[in-house]
Amino acid sequence: MMERRRMDAALLVLFLGHFATALEVPLDLPQPPTITHQSPKDYIIDPRENIIIHCEAKGKPHPSFSWTRNGTHFDIDQDPNVTMRPHSGTLVVDISRAKVENYECVYQCTARNKHGTAVSNNIVVQQSRSPLWSKEKIKPIVVREGVSLVLPCRPPAGLPPPIIFWMDNYFQRLPQSSRVSQSLNGDLYFSNVLQEDSRNDYICYARFPYTQTIQQKQPITVKVLSMDAINDTVAAFYNDTDLFSEDPADERKPNFLIPSGPSSSKIVLRGQVLEMECIAEGLPTPEISWTKVSGDLPAKRTSFLHYDRTLRIVNVSESDAGDYRCTARNMLGSVHHTIHVTVKAAPYWIRGPPSNLVLAPGENGSLTCRASGTPKPSITWAMNGIPIENSPKDLSRKVEDDTIIFTDVQTGSSAVYQCNVSNDYGYLLSNAFVNVLSEPPRVLTQANKVYQIIRSHQALLDCASFGSPIPKITWFKDSRSSTLDGEPYILHDNGTLEIPIAQAHNSGKYTCVAGNTLGIYENHVYLEVKEPTRILKQPDHKVVLRGRSVVFECTVKHDPSLIPTMTWLKDDGELPDDERLIVDSDSLTITDVTENDAGEYTCIMNTTLDHDSARAVLTVVEAMPTPAVVYERPDPPTDLELTDHKKRSVQLTWTPGDEHNSPIQKFLIQYEDSLHHRGHWHNLTEVPGTKTTAHLKLSPYVHYTFRVLALNAVNFSRPSFPSRVFKTEPAAPDENPTGVQGFGTEHDNLVISWKPLSGLQSNGPGLHYKVMWRQKTANSEWNTVTVANNSKFVVSGTPTFVPYELKVQAVNDYGEGPEPPIAHGHSGEDLPVAAPENVQAMVLNSTLAEVHWDPVPSKLIRGHLKGFKVYYWREHSLHNHNPHHVENKILTFSGNHSHGMLPGLHPFSLYSFNVRVFNGKGEGPHSPTQQFETPEGVPGAPTSLQVTNFNLDSLTLEWSPPHVRNGRITGYTLKYQPVNNSYELGPVEELALAANETSVTLSNLKYSTRYKFYLNAKTVRGAGPAISQEAVTIMDEAVASRQVDIATQGWFIGLMCAIALLILILLIICFIQRNKGGKYPVKEKEDAHTDPEFQPMKDDDCTFGEYSDNEDHKPLKGSRTPSNGTVKRGDSDDSLVDYGEGGDGQFNEDGSFIGQYSGKSVSRDTAEGHESSEAPSPINAMNSLNSFV
Repeated sequence: MMERRRMDAALLVLFLGHFATALEVPLDLPQPPTITHQSPKDYIIDPRENIIIHCEAKGKPHPSFSWTRNGTHFDIDQDPNVTMRPHSGTLVVDISRAKVENYECVYQCTARNKHGTAVSNNIVVQQSRSPLWSKEKIKPIVVREGVSLVLPCRPPAGLPPPIIFWMDNYFQRLPQSSRVSQSLNGDLYFSNVLQEDSRNDYICYARFPYTQTIQQKQPITVKVLSMDAINDTVAAFYNDTDLFSEDPADERKPNFLIPSGPSSSKIVLRGQVLEMECIAEGLPTPEISWTKVSGDLPAKRTSFLHYDRTLRIVNVSESDAGDYRCTARNMLGSVHHTIHVTVKAAPYWIRGPPSNLVLAPGENGSLTCRASGTPKPSITWAMNGIPIENSPKDLSRKVEDDTIIFTDVQTGSSAVYQCNVSNDYGYLLSNAFVNVLSEPPRVLTQANKVYQIIRSHQALLDCASFGSPIPKITWFKDSRSSTLDGEPYILHDNGTLEIPIAQAHNSGKYTCVAGNTLGIYENHVYLEVKEPTRILKQPDHKVVLRGRSVVFECTVKHDPSLIPTMTWLKDDGELPDDERLIVDSDSLTITDVTENDAGEYTCIMNTTLDHDSARAVLTVVEAMPTPAVVYERPDPPTDLELTDHKKRSVQLTWTPGDEHNSPIQKFLIQYEDSLHHRGHWHNLTEVPGTKTTAHLKLSPYVHYTFRVLALNAVNFSRPSFPSRVFKTEPAAPDENPTGVQGFGTEHDNLVISWKPLSGLQSNGPGLHYKVMWRQKTANSEWNTVTVANNSKFVVSGTPTFVPYELKVQAVNDYGEGPEPPIAHGHSGEDLPVAAPENVQAMVLNSTLAEVHWDPVPSKLIRGHLKGFKVYYWREHSLHNHNPHHVENKILTFSGNHSHGMLPGLHPFSLYSFNVRVFNGKGEGPHSPTQQFETPEGVPGAPTSLQVTNFNLDSLTLEWSPPHVRNGRITGYTLKYQPVNNSYELGPVEELALAANETSVTLSNLKYSTRYKFYLNAKTVRGAGPAISQEAVTIMDEAVASRQVDIATQGWFIGLMCAIALLILILLIICFIQRNKGGKYPVKEKEDAHTDPEFQPMKDDDCTFGEYSDNEDHKPLKGSRTPSNGTVKRGDSDDSLVDYGEGGDGQFNEDGSFIGQYSGKSVSRDTAEGHESSEAPSPINAMNSLNSFV
């Protein structure tokens, strides 16, 4: 049955056809809250700083914020230490006047506005802890050479756990190897000890990352002896020394120190890091290897640490489950251990969290919350923070497992839905809103944006849009002759237009049109396709004698509109700062070459869009190597000669230069026109490298000078010397101007414009133009005027907006050009003189009307028809006939439309409207103003709801009618239900009330019970949104009388007096002991051992520095820490930073100390009490070092 329901739900979703779309709603439109930033679920704070719990949200209107703490409402106004940032839900806790422990709680933020409520994750706030090491007396350890040894660290448990490392008295890392290594828990393991392991300063350090403090364990002394040495020294160490391994240490096969036994198991969560370790003892030192019994190790995610003793796999997945075997092996044998790994998974999204859903009234949609985990997680839904089963029923909403299906949604049903996915290892909480809007389209992409891409690359033109219903995106190019919806264009779902391989002809203006049932919106963008950057002449490999010079050439071609930057590298690094290296625009020169100059040189040409690079190797030698074949560019051609002179042609011959071991591929012939463009050379033609003659076609009225360049595989030659000047005779023009068009700048003129001919195209002196025009009517005569060398002519006194035929012909002193083609244009536009007729309005629903009109005759438009504008405004509400402030609204319908939609109307209102046509000049007169009425809609929420007259089992509700009635109020519906102490809602009671009622008294209620009330108004169109209120009935006097004030009880008063007397006696005894000033006999023993923990007497605990009962809880010198186990940044910690220059004292990554000491001191906060005045040493300072890797 359940499978059948799931199948039906899947078919229903497919039938609905409208899935959640990740639309970004513009903030100027109504929308429920969206949480944009929040603190992490597990939030560890620094106890020395104010607590900041983040909660930021957006919405329209801007949301208000509230918090719960440990599941109950957190009244921020009642806590003087807590403030909420303005326009934000972020909490700031001032810890200068409060204890951090009081705020270690579970917090949850709620952001709400009238459209819905969003909630944050549960934020567990915990302070970081860096507790002190427990004091212990560590006896020296004496072991026989060759045995195994473990030095325990056992650091104090911190939050988060500390980072462990071993160092000596000089702050140097203790050397580790395959024989000596640190385990994951911080202990130091010796597979076998050597005499060189003897030392008295094995010190374990724990660094707490949040507070940046370091604590140290008492130094451990290890003495490694041979058997002969043991016989001589046992007596000396007998009394206070632990002696290990009295048996001789022979060579032996490996044995695991950790883990123990033949097998073990481990659980790891998906996505985390799996670390497994095997440490073995034996002699010789064993080697460790790892295998996966049930498959191969994931090579890209696996690493081996601590000399192969630790196997580390990052980003664990379910495929990493199985058995792993570590093997310890030496020459005497091997031993195995199997670790069974089980992979669990906290919930994770399969396709991402649910997306916000924007629907238009009457549309369908769905929210899907699809997640997985191990074990399989459970999914629950809530609406506006309330479990969905307790939320008001909604026939348009149906919950099917991990999906909520919406059908035929209506205005006012916007809400925020919460999806909670949880199992034993964690949870996911996601907010997704359903926003019911009726909104015409708009394009969010910047208008007139210019996209620049390189030819043959992918081009992506954005058209981010918004509207409800979701707009349909259509793209056009330039003239809009057809939509861009086929090859080579790809239209993506988000409106982006993709051109997979852009070419030069793809450049131009692109128009994105977003349309839905409420209107259309256009946006223009521009695409510029640039030529790629290419290195034409790459630098050659060079072999050069030391002391000589070398030149690397790098000639580049790039798009002329892009700014290039040339960069040279040596061996992939910057060039040395040496004046011998000279960088030019297209070359690198190195003078007086040395052996250090040898290497690989790279030239890189960068533009803002692309780059190209080439490499060459420089080899520096002492003696000239065997000469190699040298390839160079050819020498320039010589002996240029002009023959076979004709009016428009000439023959050019030349003699090639030396090829330099590379055959000439072609010759390039260039010319200079000294009459029109002196000093500029232009390419004329190319001929194959086997020819030395070219027949050149020429233009009239040009003074030609020619030159020739030769090209081989290396490069072009230098240009030849120029030929003599060859002058062609003038002639009539061969062509006419292009780009002829006609338009008007005034209502009575015609501007005729064209692209003039160049000097080379003029063919002769005295260039001018014959401009001709006539109205585009039958038997109309041509008007002609001669214009000097210009680009436009203005015809005055023309009729308004009349079509014309145009011609422009080139003329010079030697005749006219060919017959020009006819172009078309219009004289100037004027304002339209007529208004649309037969204007009617059809009311579709309470917020939408459709306006119809007849087209305006084109002759009355007097210009290019641009579209129609509908002006409309609300006169007054039909409920209240007082006139409103009139605010005209305008809807523009581009093109030749005859109807349009008016969205966003107020229900139950009287509207006036008229229609105007507009052209390129402006708007025409408006049509006669007409009116229409919108029908009733659902009302707004009641203006207020108050609870009065509290009694034992009754109370009175008073309310005010809705401010926005949207019709005639037909009645009210009151719902109420009890709320228990855990904020769970009880059964709902419903009461129908008359329209003229503004109060009601509810009886038969439970005493001392919280109730939640929901009140909404109704019109004939249905019920509007509800206003809610909560209240508590008063307590029964019989119950209240049983509550007794403990402060008035005699036994309590007597107990308090006894405690006060006891405290007074203890204070007197402490004062007497302090003034005796004596020392204990143990002083001599302490002086003999020079205890590093020596401190003078402290005033705050009435103890002596020489001997103290609380010695086990006292920090090491320099590790002064408040009673809560933390160190405040503003306090003096006698850290190594205090002794450095400007706080530079720190450790290298290997743990070695690199700071230096100075006489710097820091005053202590008197609130911490009087600390010891003993001068701190670097070892003492180490305990509170706040800067370590």
